[in-house]
Amino acid sequence: MASSHASDPYDAFEEITRAIDPATLAGALMFCSHRYDRERLARAARLWSMERFPMIGCTSSGELTEAGYDEDSISLIGFPSDEFHMVSHLFEDLTQFDAGAARAAVRDLVARAELGSANLRRKGGGPVDAPVNHAALFLVDGLSHSEELLAMTVQEALGEIPLVGGSSGDGMRFKETGIFSDGDFHPAVAAVAILSTRRPLHVFRRQHYKPGKLKMVVTGADPGARCVTEINAEPAAQEYLRLAGSPDADAAVIAGPLADPSRLDMTLFAACPPMVRAGGDYHVRAVQAANPDGSLTFYCAIDEGIVLTLGEPVDQIESLKATMEDIRAAVGEVDHIIAFDCVLNRINAERRQIGRLVSEIYRRNGVVGFNTYGEQFHALHVNQTFSGLAIGR
Repeated sequence: MASSHASDPYDAFEEITRAIDPATLAGALMFCSHRYDRERLARAARLWSMERFPMIGCTSSGELTEAGYDEDSISLIGFPSDEFHMVSHLFEDLTQFDAGAARAAVRDLVARAELGSANLRRKGGGPVDAPVNHAALFLVDGLSHSEELLAMTVQEALGEIPLVGGSSGDGMRFKETGIFSDGDFHPAVAAVAILSTRRPLHVFRRQHYKPGKLKMVVTGADPGARCVTEINAEPAAQEYLRLAGSPDADAAVIAGPLADPSRLDMTLFAACPPMVRAGGDYHVRAVQAANPDGSLTFYCAIDEGIVLTLGEPVDQIESLKATMEDIRAAVGEVDHIIAFDCVLNRINAERRQIGRLVSEIYRRNGVVGFNTYGEQFHALHVNQTFSGLAIGR
């Protein structure tokens, strides 16, 4: 794991090389600020890796580095070839996504992972019949509106291999994000990598919210645009604002001292997320923006007739501590955690002045990753979670 704040990508990779020798790697993940020149960054990454191993990555809305929450940086984690094997696949042009072809490509990737990781059984000592563990890491254009179909399709083809990942960001500009694969950055694509190792692996998902008392019904929506025009037969933004400011929403507790429940902004969206009940559990359906016409744009699929519940936060610090305890129970001593942390979690933490505490938890537990426009967990596309892959020692 290494990171750099150097403004020139070539200088950044020179700094990263002091911590990670690319000649020893079976694969790598890279997360970067949207402010870098992508062509220059891609050239620097190709030179660093010499294209000897699979390397995927994406632009972000904030990076997770050795310092915890970070920005204007490149964050990278490499997987040593003596203990890991990695294969990857790029899904090009999501506007023409073919689910059948995608399933075939993923099944081929699984076969390549099984075959290529066979040598891991003979490395590092221990019994030759020791199991090899696999996990799929997934990165998708956060503006593609394709995450639901992709996650479901890819997880189905992966079979028992668990999928976890995130939607790329561009610093809350919502103009263009980039996925890095095959040596270049691409818009409107997705990349999946299967990581194989004899080390313990554990995928996880945690949200720092619970359903509150207030419910609302989506009575007008444009599903293709992820846009809600009406809630409870009223203009969507107006009705959401009314509910979020209601005494029953406990807005002072939810939003914290720096949020104003009379304003439709990212602070309020992060503090009072709508939630939907599915599969016996509640999941956040996060609001991305309030539009001039009174509609709301969401980060995920939304449709008419859906019943939403206004969410309320639990203690984020205690929630993260419990997450780390669960991870240690699953893998033992933790080496690193590859994390996909929703940008709204970061906004809420910083507005509530607990960003430093969150960063310290991430730093102590070897978290590397990025702030996302959404997360993928198994076959689900979710919002406002802290999700990831924990790797044991």
